[in-house]
Amino acid sequence: MKHLKLLTLVKRALQPVLLLLLLSGVVHAQRPNIVLILSDDHAFQTISAYGNRQIQTPGIDRLAKEGALFNRAYVTNSICGPSRASILTGTYSHINGFKDNVSFNFNFNQESFAKALQQAGYQTAWIGKMHLGDSIPQGLDYYSILPGQGQYYNPDFIQTGNTTRRYQGYVTDIITEEAEGWLQRRDPSKPFCLVIGHKATHRTWMPALEDLGRYDNIKFDLPRNFFDNYNTRKAAAAQDMTIAKTMRMAHDLKIYETGDSLAIENSVKRMTADQQKKWFAYYNKIKADLHAEAPKGNALTEWKFQRYMKDYLSTAASLDRNIGKTLDYLDQNGLSKNTLVIYMSDQGFYMGEHGWFDKRFMYEESFRTPMLMRYPGVIKPGSVINNYVMNIDLAPTFIDLAGGVTPKRMQGISFLPLLQNKKYTGRNTLYYHYYENGEHAVSPHFGIKTNRYKLIRFYNKIEGWELFDLEKDPQEMKNIYSDPKMMSVVTSLKKELAQQIERYDDKEAAAIFRTGK
Repeated sequence: MKHLKLLTLVKRALQPVLLLLLLSGVVHAQRPNIVLILSDDHAFQTISAYGNRQIQTPGIDRLAKEGALFNRAYVTNSICGPSRASILTGTYSHINGFKDNVSFNFNFNQESFAKALQQAGYQTAWIGKMHLGDSIPQGLDYYSILPGQGQYYNPDFIQTGNTTRRYQGYVTDIITEEAEGWLQRRDPSKPFCLVIGHKATHRTWMPALEDLGRYDNIKFDLPRNFFDNYNTRKAAAAQDMTIAKTMRMAHDLKIYETGDSLAIENSVKRMTADQQKKWFAYYNKIKADLHAEAPKGNALTEWKFQRYMKDYLSTAASLDRNIGKTLDYLDQNGLSKNTLVIYMSDQGFYMGEHGWFDKRFMYEESFRTPMLMRYPGVIKPGSVINNYVMNIDLAPTFIDLAGGVTPKRMQGISFLPLLQNKKYTGRNTLYYHYYENGEHAVSPHFGIKTNRYKLIRFYNKIEGWELFDLEKDPQEMKNIYSDPKMMSVVTSLKKELAQQIERYDDKEAAAIFRTGK
């Protein structure tokens, strides 16, 4: 008994010393490195690991094979910058202050997983797209980030010390090479957290030159609701993001006509002469074929869809190849065993569903995001995780994994127990709030998703409610909010929505909800 008491006293005495060693980086063998590969607008339905049978994504699929695929990963606000702000801070947009891409500049003075990991003795770096405004990043030992959206070809990077450097080549390749360079230069005595932020697959979907025409021999399947008429859904009818009317021939589909010089993507303008020669040789042939066919009406819309898919998926192929390169680097340099690798997009994307491209809506294709993870010895290879997780959950999970202190302000839930196959109390309801009231004419809205239902409240541009039974209507085609048979369901869901609004302290949603409209 005396020996046990003595052992307890010794352990207590050593705890401050061990903590100091952890913070100094001397002891970290059990604390994993973290690599977050974050893409832009990459739709889960375009990844073969998620069931796409017309193309293959071997780099991403490798993470599913060697780790876990998340079937129900979602975002809090489906738009680029705000999603990254939520990932970094573990908070909803109304808490971190970055609600949309046009009205706000991210405040780096607030708490983030990068700062928490630094305090826990980690080296931190962000390379590639960040898209959080013009403020100087904090919590990072090194950064090399694209200004704003960045460019696909010969891009500029803003680097530590606020200097700007232009690189020649294709942006996805350059980001991967820059990430490898930082991994080679880092202090090997410390654990690290590296965010690799890819521009791909953001509009205007520009593949690497080697991937031009990769899918030209494939005719892609039209989504079943491609010619959606938006009956019963006023907000869906009011949007401006259709392939038929919104997608631009020069800007989006690279069909350049005489006088279109101002419409040509800046990345084309900044190409070298040799790059431009290969680029225009490919797209001029596409243009000639289009003029020969001269499709009209629905036939033209379907032609635009096929071109969109070919460019988008070729851009995704360039991305996937580079994800494979990053995994190869980790494997070949002895970093895989003690490194958590995460791949996810900042949100989902429409690949013709409802006749659309882009994101923003709480409908499934943009609300849901791909997410896959590999952590040898912890995550069982080939795992499929069906629990709800959200982008705000990454920050507390990273901090938990590092043995750091999670700020009370963070609203996400660490899913580390889920990865360790331990008891996990997550969430049964998802809360969402989209704010931007401009581009693509998508009305601001908030709502909840349960296992069976989705309830959405639109406001400002369109005022009204939508309700979908996801078991009977997984494509979200019929709004049943006004169906008398659904009154009890609506009442129950509104009660749950009110609880979620209160839980996340969303005062703007609370004020709108109280109006009773």
